Amino acid sequence: MTVDQELRGYLARLLDWEDAHVGLDAAIEGLPAAQRGIQPAGLPYSCWQLLEHLRIGQADILEFCRNPGYRQRQWPDEYWPKSPSPPDPDAWDASAAAVRRDREALKTLANDPSLDLMAKIPHGTGQTYLRELLLVADHTAYHIGQLIVVRRLLGRWE
Repeated sequence: MTVDQELRGYLARLLDWEDAHVGLDAAIEGLPAAQRGIQPAGLPYSCWQLLEHLRIGQADILEFCRNPGYRQRQWPDEYWPKSPSPPDPDAWDASAAAVRRDREALKTLANDPSLDLMAKIPHGTGQTYLRELLLVADHTAYHIGQLIVVRRLLGRWE
């Protein structure tokens, strides 16, 4: 295995590994629908808002990496859902499925030997593909930690 292949493998695994913390699937598993929209006292977000923010942010980075016609979203309005609760009973599962789907697309991107990870994204302002993959992994890990805090405050984490 070459150094390049090994690096790509680590990057792909970094997007969902659980070496230093729980992964997203474990962080959202078993959370009752009635608690998904609760904002615990002192926190500005619910589990729903965190999950949706993860979905939106990850999708945005994937779009930035793949689409020369990428349009930057308005911060923070287009990155956070306004309502603390899912808009309908199926929204939670749909959001989680979209996170998983886009995570797999990012892993495919990381493993693509035709993509120079150090190349600047042509329509960006100096960002590289490597930077964007590391950014999405870091962003996800940060917000998974927040999901666990919310669940603990709700009494839903052992």
